[in-house]
Amino acid sequence: MAGYKIHPIVMGTKVFDKGMMTYQHDYGTPYTIPIYCWYLEGGDKKILVDTGEMRPIQSEDRENNIGGKIYTFEEGLEKWGLKPEDIDVVIHTHLHADHCENDYKCSNAVFYIHEKELETISDPHPLDYRYVEDYIYEIREADQIKSVNSDQEILPGISVSHTPAHTPGGMTILIDTARGRAAITGFCVIRENFEPPPAIRAMEMEVIPPGTNVNTYDAYDMMLKVRDQADILLPLHEPEFASIDTIG
Repeated sequence: MAGYKIHPIVMGTKVFDKGMMTYQHDYGTPYTIPIYCWYLEGGDKKILVDTGEMRPIQSEDRENNIGGKIYTFEEGLEKWGLKPEDIDVVIHTHLHADHCENDYKCSNAVFYIHEKELETISDPHPLDYRYVEDYIYEIREADQIKSVNSDQEILPGISVSHTPAHTPGGMTILIDTARGRAAITGFCVIRENFEPPPAIRAMEMEVIPPGTNVNTYDAYDMMLKVRDQADILLPLHEPEFASIDTIG
């Protein structure tokens, strides 16, 4: 079993209503989420999960809100001795703009993206304005994309599971580490989604679905599935990882 180390790198933030994360809960509460690029260290490939924002706002107040430093793509990779052209593999949780804006810089990478996500970015529903097809133009033209249509192993110790909770082609990334199996969720949530406060648990809810979702009931069930698959849960926008260099 490959034992990967996972390095969360903040490459953007969003400031919005907390209810965008926690369905029917905490609306009206201002909240700052980090946008991560995850470097998976191990094996003979340089692997990223998502690529973050192209021009992140790097401000003291946002860094204070998330408890960690915000990097540009180049700065974040340099922290681990990498350049964009060094990346061999990028696995996408989904293709909302803030997760793929730096794709074009990874000129030597193979990109694993679910086929439903590729279909959706080309013809998004009017409600889902977060898709911007321009961000995958270069990698599509260069034939760098490998379409995924089933749950599968991408590399030894790294597999993907189709979890269309937040978007039609969302994929959860399952990674073998020295501490067990880690799951980077394929949907936009924080720790509280998996560990609801007592008032929510009193309503017999084990988890809180993502604030924006494809189907609320299905999203709830998918969260339980991911929770039970993993020894280490990595909610895609959880602020606690902004101050952590290495997981696993």
